[in-house]
Amino acid sequence: MIVTKHISIDKECVEKLKPQLERHNGNFSAAIREIIDRNGKSVFPGNSSAIDTPLFKWMLAEVEGTLIPDNILDELIDPILINSIRNLEECLNRRFIELEWNIEIEFKYDNDTFPSGILIEVKGETHKIHTVATILSQYMVKNSLGKIPLEIMSVFNLNECIKVELARSNKKDAQNSVFTFFGQREEMIKELNSHPDFWKSIVKRHLLSNYNMVTVHRNFFEDLLSNNIPLGEISIENMAKKPIQEIPLKDMLLFIKEVYENSRIIDKVEIDNDNLVIFHSYRSNEAIEKIKKTLVTLLHANGHLYDPKSTANMIVLTHRPDVGIKVNEIVDNLKTSKSSFDEELLMFMTFLKGLKNIPDIPLSFTALGRKVGMALMQEYEKENGIKNWNLENFKNVFEIINSRLHMESEWKQEGKNLLYTVRKCHLTTEGNKFDNYICHTSREAFKGALNYAFGNRADFEVKKLISHGDKLCEVVIRLT
Repeated sequence: MIVTKHISIDKECVEKLKPQLERHNGNFSAAIREIIDRNGKSVFPGNSSAIDTPLFKWMLAEVEGTLIPDNILDELIDPILINSIRNLEECLNRRFIELEWNIEIEFKYDNDTFPSGILIEVKGETHKIHTVATILSQYMVKNSLGKIPLEIMSVFNLNECIKVELARSNKKDAQNSVFTFFGQREEMIKELNSHPDFWKSIVKRHLLSNYNMVTVHRNFFEDLLSNNIPLGEISIENMAKKPIQEIPLKDMLLFIKEVYENSRIIDKVEIDNDNLVIFHSYRSNEAIEKIKKTLVTLLHANGHLYDPKSTANMIVLTHRPDVGIKVNEIVDNLKTSKSSFDEELLMFMTFLKGLKNIPDIPLSFTALGRKVGMALMQEYEKENGIKNWNLENFKNVFEIINSRLHMESEWKQEGKNLLYTVRKCHLTTEGNKFDNYICHTSREAFKGALNYAFGNRADFEVKKLISHGDKLCEVVIRLT
């Protein structure tokens, strides 16, 4: 039954009815019926509620960086619509017109059912288009995985327009792209909800200490307790998802900045081309030296040599590729495919005498020594068929090395430990002049050999050093 009523509508109301009138070719009755039918319902399944504009804007801002759960996404947009991009576009535009979001959506694609690439443009109010772009991007990726996965390649935010570019890819990269571009807060919120008491306590402690708390990996802390140099390479490798030596220098510097700043080990890191400027608030010179050596050793593990200088509250690390090239040149000359152990040793002796050609940076000699020590052990291992190193065969190889280098030394077993003593070294003394750099390099070669043979199983403790004014060098080797 049709009931006819006469109503009066002013011009302002007629203006508001224009979208409905246009859809119904100026038919007022049809336009009014649409509004009445829509009253109390949502264009998406479920009931709608009127929300004040300020509250609505706040809610949209709060969900930015989080993703829509899959079950809700399926209710918002029917997964079957992905079969036709054209139909999807029409349906979405129709829904957002009915919602009065003032949103316009446009899809650009090369194929309606199996596109190789899609460009989505969402135009409208700034606080709405990001939410819509998130929903559409999630929808496109999720519902393309069973066919040809679409990965989000880029997102451009241009004031009242967001452009999302998708292209064919693999399932893993497609899924990761959603988190990269639209789910930045997803992991954080998930962890906060999973362990609320833990994170509440952590935040409270940081606030009470004015962010002077330090949060480090357990291995880093263990190295500190053991009086070793803690690098923090585990945190960096976990972030980079590759070994430290495979990380490009540019990325490595960014990882150092992120890990060391966020853990609050240091206050601030500035990157100047390939150089680092470290700002800290440590008062102990010993602590500053340890931080300096930690960073230089970490960068050396990455394959780069740095010259460190420090002031009261700043450490400057200057990249020295010239030193690195020289060190690599010497090591390459030392290590040839046809070399034997004796030839390696002879070349080592020759190059030790030529170390003064390298710029005066002790850390470069550390790098050289470690690499040479490793090369010597590899050659001896190959010639003698050694598969497993122990203190006995390690002692044997260094007895040979010391006799060739005219070093007077002795070894003494003390329980499970080995005491190694060098009483005279002709390499480091020329006439009455002692060469501290050659001594340092020889000592680092020993450490490099020890590390190659035993890795983390060996503990190296220096008891006496000629370079420190003692009459002999004495170290204790312990195996764990």
